[in-house]
Amino acid sequence: MRIDGRKTDQLRPITFERNYTKYASGSVLVTMGNTKVICTAFMEEKVPPFLKGSGKGWITAEYSMLPSATHTRKIRESSKGKVEGRTQEIQRLIGRALRSVVDLKTIGERTIWIDCDVIQADGGTRTASITGAFVALMETLIKMRENKQIKEIPINHYLAAVSVGIVKEKALLDLCYEEDSTAAVDMNLVMTEAEELVEIQGSGEEATFSLDQMYQMIDLGKKGIEQLIQEQKRIITEIYSEKIKA
Repeated sequence: MRIDGRKTDQLRPITFERNYTKYASGSVLVTMGNTKVICTAFMEEKVPPFLKGSGKGWITAEYSMLPSATHTRKIRESSKGKVEGRTQEIQRLIGRALRSVVDLKTIGERTIWIDCDVIQADGGTRTASITGAFVALMETLIKMRENKQIKEIPINHYLAAVSVGIVKEKALLDLCYEEDSTAAVDMNLVMTEAEELVEIQGSGEEATFSLDQMYQMIDLGKKGIEQLIQEQKRIITEIYSEKIKA
């Protein structure tokens, strides 16, 4: 049994609370265990300069963590006057992951901004952000189609992300902070419902890991992502049902 009583292949409890903010075209509070992230989406009728005249849209992301999200107060990056390298890496990952499953030509020359704000961190904030951001993105695209801004939903596949790792020589799914901080190997997987990998981020923490261990972690991650996508589909079906009733 793990610190929180889960099995090695068991996700933390996950919930999506929709309409969490008033003004975003898509918003959700995603909770995975004690990790909580507000994911919102906004659409703008413009694209970055490098895409002007291309007919293609763009999806980009910003990520931040509230000062009180962790055990010790985290100084706001705005107070430091610069965005930390970790933050830049995570927000690029979120944007890259979402773009991988969207036909950007269908959006037209528009930008969808994804904002992921961690209000409570207990491990897996980047993976929770991607999983929640997909729901916020889908809600925005559904509203765009309803408003006749697009003809169809340009999603090729559902997408989710999860952490895996080796802790005390055991492969574990969806690490909480205590597990993540003591893991010999830490890995994040981003995968589609078609079982296609978008990204693997993995490294040994003063340790090495075998190919067998890597395949074991990928199998665990695949199982977790399948469950996360089922939860995404449940909440997105709810969005569609509301539109039909309206």
